[in-house]
Amino acid sequence: MIWLVLYFGLLVVAFFLLFVRPRSRQLAAHRALVASLSVGDEIITSGGIYGTIRSADENVLGVEITDGVVVRVARTAVASRALQPGDETRDDGTGSPQGDGASG
Repeated sequence: MIWLVLYFGLLVVAFFLLFVRPRSRQLAAHRALVASLSVGDEIITSGGIYGTIRSADENVLGVEITDGVVVRVARTAVASRALQPGDETRDDGTGSPQGDGASG
């Protein structure tokens, strides 16, 4: 019976280390990114739209996607800052390279 309790405890710890902690770090990095957004930043939305922030309210951003076309986007819909030429990593807190890593 004691082995069963120890095994269950080990599974709980493994679940926490493999799933909960990394996800909470990702959420904290995304919250920091969203809080740091300002007018003039180039962003990528979670829908894949590239644009430049032209106005910013508490929860809504005005994002210019082409000359004269400004759309309203929820702050939480921003996936990352767009890469500038010469940048090697995303600015979404993960430090991972942008893209899926596939070559071709």
